[in-house]
Amino acid sequence: MPGRMTSKRCKLQNGIAVTLRAVLQWALPALLITIGASAVSADEIRVFSGGAPQHVLQSLAPEFEKATGHKLDFTFALVTAIQQKLAVGEKADIVMLPAPLLSVVEKALPFETGSQTSIARVGIGVIGPSSAKHVGISTADAVRTALLDARAVAFPDPSTPSGGHLARMLDQLGIAEKVRPKIINKAAIHGGGDLVAKGEADLGFYLLSEVNRIPGITVMGLLPPALQSYVEYAAAIPAGSAHLSGAKSLIRFLTDPSRRSQWLASGFELAAEAK
Repeated sequence: MPGRMTSKRCKLQNGIAVTLRAVLQWALPALLITIGASAVSADEIRVFSGGAPQHVLQSLAPEFEKATGHKLDFTFALVTAIQQKLAVGEKADIVMLPAPLLSVVEKALPFETGSQTSIARVGIGVIGPSSAKHVGISTADAVRTALLDARAVAFPDPSTPSGGHLARMLDQLGIAEKVRPKIINKAAIHGGGDLVAKGEADLGFYLLSEVNRIPGITVMGLLPPALQSYVEYAAAIPAGSAHLSGAKSLIRFLTDPSRRSQWLASGFELAAEAK
């Protein structure tokens, strides 16, 4: 009896072993193919962007990466520096710049047909040291007075859209000769807002998204409508992008209305909602 049980047990074990070998023979290659396909479909998407959307893009990146498996590689710089990088042949899968500059870039770097998409817009805000008295800026006259009273004022690089607008604003207010000697031109991405936080400038005029999270500053508000100039950021995919599908999925992700709260928190409003 024990001998028969042992024999039956051996046959059962042998049967199981054969079955497992058969399963592994067919299932393992399929599993490896699946893993390989997943690895191939996960792209590293290179994004070249001006500095204004830096915070919101970095805050949204983990959610996008988790949802899609793609990885994002950001390069943030002055918009003029981004133009220079592209001009010397550096490769990007998505370019995010103020919309008028994208049109300039496209003359030298063709984009995928129909890929240019308006993302969001941001206005110019006025900041001061958190320890300073709040300055009224609700009217053009109030802004004029604030500029004349300030010892020093931080402005963006004049080669940028917002910097160029602010230079023209001084002429519009009729105070260019008096205020220009006080101007410290320093991009927010290079520490312009920090000049205000340290008290080296009494006021700073920057795109709101670039400065609204700097420690030690207070946002006085946006420039009034008569002086305001919104910068609309748009995205485009260079022709021949190696990761076209991933790039398109990122643009869809960024413009989805469900991301509205993150854009608003960074000082932007989605282009689809802008009036």
